[in-house]
Amino acid sequence: MAAAELGTVQLERPTALSGADPVARARAMIPMLEACGPAIEQGKELVPEVVAALLDNGFLRLLLPRSIGGGDIPLPDFAEVCEAIAIGDASTAWGVCQGNVSAMTASAYLAPEVVKSCFGDRRAALAWGARHGRAKAVIVDGGYRVTGAWDFASGNRHCTLLGAHLPACYPDGSPRLSPEGKPEDVTVLFPRGQAKVTPEWNSLGLRGTGSDIYEVHDLFVPDTHACVRDRFELRRDHRPVTAITSHLCYATGFSATALGVARGLLSRYVTLARGKTARAGAQPMAENHCVQSEIAQLEATLRGCRMYLLGTVRQAWDEAVAQGALAMETRVALRLATTTVMRQATDVSIACYRAAGTTAVLEANAFERRFRDAMSVSQHLQATPWHLETVGRFLLGSGEKPAFV
Repeated sequence: MAAAELGTVQLERPTALSGADPVARARAMIPMLEACGPAIEQGKELVPEVVAALLDNGFLRLLLPRSIGGGDIPLPDFAEVCEAIAIGDASTAWGVCQGNVSAMTASAYLAPEVVKSCFGDRRAALAWGARHGRAKAVIVDGGYRVTGAWDFASGNRHCTLLGAHLPACYPDGSPRLSPEGKPEDVTVLFPRGQAKVTPEWNSLGLRGTGSDIYEVHDLFVPDTHACVRDRFELRRDHRPVTAITSHLCYATGFSATALGVARGLLSRYVTLARGKTARAGAQPMAENHCVQSEIAQLEATLRGCRMYLLGTVRQAWDEAVAQGALAMETRVALRLATTTVMRQATDVSIACYRAAGTTAVLEANAFERRFRDAMSVSQHLQATPWHLETVGRFLLGSGEKPAFV
């Protein structure tokens, strides 16, 4: 959806959930997601009708290869899908991004027959938690003995598979080293039923992601279901999307999610301003010059962020298609765009919440939950200002290898 197509800041009109265009299908889901949002938050998981819609429309397999029924859509289209779904419900969009990128970046390194067994069923979905150093994968004959506990398993309650990223070590405790001589992580996949899941997710926002804690103890995971991600020379799947690191794919979807949340809040700010007179104001909000100016500036900021993100993602995608890889300059540019957009979209969300006054603090109104979601999106690793330092060092000619690109 180009800026010119946005027209007014009102929400997209629903269309039929049909047709080949996944972006159009995602926009068509907005009314249902808005209606289900409170129940999703209360239950801390996606409600059955939303899960069914995601499965029916292939929204949990957008980046998987067509050979197993995946959507294999371009990364720019994936960003627009995440944005549209986030206009309706941030938790759903978060799960769509997390699940799709996780499945794609794991399957790219697994044998085709394993990918089909894990993800061939249209109901298959993957979740995993944050990497940490308190777990271990002990190397044994034929695989690994995995022990550990992880949190932030977003969307796991509707998933069939869980995974984990953890240090690989030998039975004597010494780490396995990468070709660069550093301790190497391994990513493992296993059925959700093999883990103990503790349904505990008490967060400020994004409550509907149900990002629970899970653990396994001495679980054997065969080599066939383990991989080292983001080592491009080890890929089995050489589609353009697999030439982009997992960090940058996540960043693309999560920054688009931040845009969608901000768009939903700005639309509600406009709707409120058209019908409200603030108690301390001398005139209706819609006639207040400060309100008029602020809405125009927020609209410009949000449109600018959107075009910056999509323009950068499209340039990176074209390079991945043409070259089968991204130059470091392109990777750094994508990192700068995604981090900047997440931060600036959050500023738009904050401004809309503040402008709504006391209306915004009530759970019954349209601002409170979405504001908490926006704040939670902004706290993710992909939005940290440390990434800006990384980009700055690169632009200044540092020889240090940039991280998270």
